Amino acid sequence: MSGESARVKLCLVVDDSRVVRKVARRILEDLGFGVAEAGDGAEALAWCRTAMPDVVLLDWNMPVMNGLEFLRRLRQEPAGAAPRVLFCSVESDLDRIREALEEGADEYIMKPFDGDIVASKLALAGAL
Repeated sequence: MSGESARVKLCLVVDDSRVVRKVARRILEDLGFGVAEAGDGAEALAWCRTAMPDVVLLDWNMPVMNGLEFLRRLRQEPAGAAPRVLFCSVESDLDRIREALEEGADEYIMKPFDGDIVASKLALAGAL
């Protein structure tokens, strides 16, 4: 590395499953990201209002506020257009995937996922 200290990119993992958040954290940390976690869209939105992440790994089906509602609200926030958003879901209906992309998601990852899939989708979204 050069003498410059590169800022670590921050990824917010939003999923109601603690196990999924733990797996995603391990993958993202291995890719050099700092990681924060939220258990639902409302918690994630509050987090973003405090510190906007570089990337959001977002589940679709969650209590309180689902992923699509979170995405709509995120994109209305000041600086809410900046984060790369990767929807991460078991949802495989093409119409639902298209809806997520039309609402502002940058990429879509099917569950279950592994490190190679996450890395390739982050690269496609311009986040790596």
